[in-house]
Amino acid sequence: MRKPILFLFLCLLVTSVFAQESVTVSGNVTDNTGYGLPGVSILQKGTTNGTVTDVNGNYSLKTTTQSTLVFSFIGFVSQEIPVNGQTSINVQLAEDVVGLEEVVVVGYGELKVKDLTSSITTIKSEELVKTPAGQAMQGLQGKVAGVQIVNSGAPGSEPTVRIRGVGSFPSSSNSSPLYVVDGMYFDNIDFLNPSDIATLSVLKDASASAIYGVRAANGVVLITTKKGSLNSKTSITYEGYYGVQVPQNVMQMANAEQFVNYINQTGSAADISFIENAMQRYGRSYLNPNVPNVNTDWYAEIMKSHAIQQNHSLSILGGNDKTSYSMGVSYFDQDGLLEAKNSYERMNIRSSIDHQANSWLKAGVNFNVSNGTKYIASDAAWFSAYHAVPILPVYDDENYNDLVAAGVDYPSNYSSAQLLDYRGSQNPFLNLAFNETRQDIRKILSGVYAEVELVPAKVKFKTNYNVSMMFLKDRSVGMPYYITNSTTRSLSSISSSRTTIVNQFFDNTLTYNDSFGDHNLSAMVGTSYRDEWYDYLVGSAEDIPLNENAWYIGQTQSETSKEVNDNAERLYGLSYFGRVSYNYQNKYIAYVTLRREGTQKYQEKWGTFPAFGLGWVVSEESFMDGVGFINYLKFRGGWGKLGNDKIARQDGANTTNPVYLAIDDTQVNGTTTTSTFGYLGWETVTGTNVGLNAELFNNRLSIEADYFIRDTEDAAIPVSLKLQSGSVLRNVGTIRNSGLELAASWRGEITKDLTYTIGGNISTLKNEVRDLYGQTYINGGSAEFRQRSQVGEPLLSFYGYEVAGVYQNEAEVNADPIAVANGLVPGDLKYKDQDGNDVIDDDDKVFLGSYIPTFNYGGFLGLNYKNFEFSMNIMGQTGNKILNRKRGEIIWTNDTNIDAELAAGLWNGEGTSNKYPSASGLRRGWNQNFSDYLLEDGNFFRIQNIQLAYNIKGTQLFGKDMPDAKIYLTAEKPLTVFKYNGFNPEVPNGIDRQFYPVPAVYTVGVNLKF
Repeated sequence: MRKPILFLFLCLLVTSVFAQESVTVSGNVTDNTGYGLPGVSILQKGTTNGTVTDVNGNYSLKTTTQSTLVFSFIGFVSQEIPVNGQTSINVQLAEDVVGLEEVVVVGYGELKVKDLTSSITTIKSEELVKTPAGQAMQGLQGKVAGVQIVNSGAPGSEPTVRIRGVGSFPSSSNSSPLYVVDGMYFDNIDFLNPSDIATLSVLKDASASAIYGVRAANGVVLITTKKGSLNSKTSITYEGYYGVQVPQNVMQMANAEQFVNYINQTGSAADISFIENAMQRYGRSYLNPNVPNVNTDWYAEIMKSHAIQQNHSLSILGGNDKTSYSMGVSYFDQDGLLEAKNSYERMNIRSSIDHQANSWLKAGVNFNVSNGTKYIASDAAWFSAYHAVPILPVYDDENYNDLVAAGVDYPSNYSSAQLLDYRGSQNPFLNLAFNETRQDIRKILSGVYAEVELVPAKVKFKTNYNVSMMFLKDRSVGMPYYITNSTTRSLSSISSSRTTIVNQFFDNTLTYNDSFGDHNLSAMVGTSYRDEWYDYLVGSAEDIPLNENAWYIGQTQSETSKEVNDNAERLYGLSYFGRVSYNYQNKYIAYVTLRREGTQKYQEKWGTFPAFGLGWVVSEESFMDGVGFINYLKFRGGWGKLGNDKIARQDGANTTNPVYLAIDDTQVNGTTTTSTFGYLGWETVTGTNVGLNAELFNNRLSIEADYFIRDTEDAAIPVSLKLQSGSVLRNVGTIRNSGLELAASWRGEITKDLTYTIGGNISTLKNEVRDLYGQTYINGGSAEFRQRSQVGEPLLSFYGYEVAGVYQNEAEVNADPIAVANGLVPGDLKYKDQDGNDVIDDDDKVFLGSYIPTFNYGGFLGLNYKNFEFSMNIMGQTGNKILNRKRGEIIWTNDTNIDAELAAGLWNGEGTSNKYPSASGLRRGWNQNFSDYLLEDGNFFRIQNIQLAYNIKGTQLFGKDMPDAKIYLTAEKPLTVFKYNGFNPEVPNGIDRQFYPVPAVYTVGVNLKF
């Protein structure tokens, strides 16, 4: 019996072999215009047998008669074609227009990318989470043209976000954008875990933002969180990383020997005596007996070598035929770099449910709870560490023992420079060890909506109610200590506040969508009601118990020290708005919005904010049929008006003072009234934007370009009062921001296993004051470090003398009338005589630069090889100046240390320096005039992010399916190249006095999907 069976098996095998005989298939691959596509991958399905097309789109592949060939190319839809014995197969690939058909979120709705006339950039979740950060906007740095992100390294800190420049006078409002999260409005999104975000869209121009009225002057960031989908299998996803933050570009201060040399060069007898005191107290160095036996690197002392950062999130998404759901929990933890209680911890819980009740009704609810705790270390420690002399140790046990023996209260073993007869204590640990600030941040966000389809697929009504609540508890405690009679705090102190913010929004929209023939129309009308309530209570006291469990105002042992204050505010608003979007034959696009905004905040209760946009899809025109390299080309333009309601209701005050006069030897009582009171209203921003979008060379090259003009009219600026000193804010200024933005990317395929994406963005920015209500200028900053706003110049530009060099010898001094008149000596700064009258005065001061960068850029590279992914992002900026105020404050603290670069670069004889003055010159008033000696370039280049990942999909272990996994290593900000003499050139307002350095972050992470 076995032989017949064996014979039958052999027959079947032979039949199969002949059925699968090899065959050579050849042909040509083209696009929809008949253009031959080079580099198309042709792969025998289920094998590694394959080839690619030549420059004309031709190919030849040896395969089997019953195989299936897979044709794939970036930017086109893949096709699978059975061979079925064919020897010639020609293929026409269809363009993959997913990107153009993709729906993006706009104000109160959605639009397809191809229908946009505005400048909107959308970033997906996978790009945001490459940046290990607690704040979502940190992941946007360098990735969106026209958006400047300035980070801080402090745990839980919010970055400074500017979209297309600064349009408001600082201190009268702020320039942060409006954040809209799932239809809810926020001024910041510190509560949001980046892992919970699905998409983030930046509305940059006025035509896109005007639908939000008076809250959108600084741009809008629209965020959608992750949600489930109907008829989808339940998926459980874990995302987590663990990493370390490492200080980088740590600024070097003068060491003990450099400091002693510097002091000797100053010739200051008092400072030289302090060094003698240090040698007597702490001994002499074995290497140099003229230097004290102490060499403290204060930055190394107050800063950790590394700090931990971690993030973990777990989400569940899914849905059946009627209900989709999403729920998740996340935990973020970040330690600070300072040697103090300095950290941020946040736990989030979120959920959302969307239910299709029947064919015409859909409803949903979402809920998000954020529970954060932040310990804030004193930033003054950075300032103190810069100025603390290196000949002072961290601790002084001898002094401590003396204090204990003397029986003083609260003795401390920290040292103080006053032990050496310096004026101040200088030790930065006094700020860190005896102060604690804690914030407990609780946020509850909830929303519910219902959507009724009145006419199937055409008319729908949506009502949406959202409420957000924030409960902030802020407590700062100062503990007593004693080191010297002047370095002491005799009583403990506490300041505690409670802030409650409740915001409610009720939005209703009616939307109509229809297509008839070549016409496509979408129209929407709606109303929005807002109720924003703020309540604040603060109290303080002294002499509380030292036990942390008793750190409450009510525990004070000094009833007379109690103080309390409270405040509250409530704001109502009602708005009506509408939008019409129309396109004809998918070639001609029109977009119009109008918002009528009402608020009780200002005297002017109502404002009208219109906008429109036009688009022309040139690539759809018949005359473009022969232009094979252009797949898509759209020109667009828009104009809009919107408002900024972040400024106060009014400024100034009405004051009444008693007056006593003697008339005919009789006292007469009276009053005088001074009015500096002025009502304020919202600022108005008018924006114009023109741009284009293009897909070229078989959709491998994508280009987006924009030119914009953004005018802030009715800007609230200080106006000098008539016949009295001071100023009051009024809506009378004009500030312009204009620039060019360009973003491009190229997608390519080297082999069937190796693909790449490369691209970048650049943006220019010109900030200019256009009108100051007839005033010649407005001074800002301080008298010692002057900034000035003047028509034709950037807002708050630095203003002072231009340094022309350093006087090198007596002959040069004697030959210069300016030097002779001011009693200057070699080693003093030489200021440029701008008007050539041999006198240096205010007429010789000039504009020295702005803190606002004029050029920003970013770039990225992505490589995919089989299961490996590699990505790298770069970024940088140029054109801005930074005031190194740390150096400048030698005006008030001239017996302190200086940085190593300055110490090494000081003039010390003819030819030694033409940039820095002499050591003694640093202390002379002439050289302490504000000049570009204290200004440095803020230019920098940074490797922003590097990530290497490995994907594991479709594997089994012991016969069981394993979860899809992604394992990755990330280096965030591993390299920053700059010349500025500081930790980091990221300084929000251009004035560096004490800023928390931004660390490099190295993480290992894993994503698991079950």
